[in-house]
Amino acid sequence: MPRDASDTYGTVQRNGTATFMARVVDATDTPIQPTVIAAAQYSVYLLDDQDPDSWLAVDGHNGVALAVDQVVFDQLQADSLWTADTLGYNFCHELDVSVCQAFPTAGRRYLVEYTLTPTVGQVIKVRFRVYAI
Repeated sequence: MPRDASDTYGTVQRNGTATFMARVVDATDTPIQPTVIAAAQYSVYLLDDQDPDSWLAVDGHNGVALAVDQVVFDQLQADSLWTADTLGYNFCHELDVSVCQAFPTAGRRYLVEYTLTPTVGQVIKVRFRVYAI
């Protein structure tokens, strides 16, 4: 039976960075490892609360390629950054906002969407919906 798709919700500071973490598993509920991911990228979208189909890409944060070995880990990490449970995370990325702001408008919602392309199988989406304060 397929897992339910779900986004992770959070809050970010306007014009600030954020670190996004998740435990990403494959179809057999096994945590993914860098060796099974061929490519990774992310995009940040400004959302329209009145139109769920309206996503506006944020300048400088659309289709940005990531080094797989920098964001996906061989082992689950259970350090002080992770507070969701005792198992840990295997995906972590801190947005670089040194050139282009990712969350330029306070009081708005944004979608941060990661696309992980495996060496074999279906694309994996990891999504975070955040509210900028």
